[in-house]
Amino acid sequence: MAQASPRPRPQVMKVTDAAATRIAQLMARGEGVGLRVGVKNGGCAGMEYTMEWAAEQGKFDEVVEDKGAKILIDPKAIMFLIGTEMDYQESTLKSGFVFNNPNQISACGCGESVEIKPAAAFT
Repeated sequence: MAQASPRPRPQVMKVTDAAATRIAQLMARGEGVGLRVGVKNGGCAGMEYTMEWAAEQGKFDEVVEDKGAKILIDPKAIMFLIGTEMDYQESTLKSGFVFNNPNQISACGCGESVEIKPAAAFT
């Protein structure tokens, strides 16, 4: 009897072409093994997204590799980031990564912090 293979796990986050291109460009500089994404308590709305270059991959990091970009998701942030799309946007006045998160309830007026609920799959 053939053993059933495990069902593939869906990616926690999706990455747009623009975000993947920008991450790959930055990774080409030798910044680290990937971009670590997480959330932390702070700001007037309650939470803030965090990003930093990871020198190494953590044992429990969730890894998203897409279009030449490698994102390491902090295990404590997974339940807040499920279903999120990461984008990179440029305008005349600013450029940066943007998180389109279905778990986000609200954001502060300055856009620096957000209120996020855990994904329904974990509640």
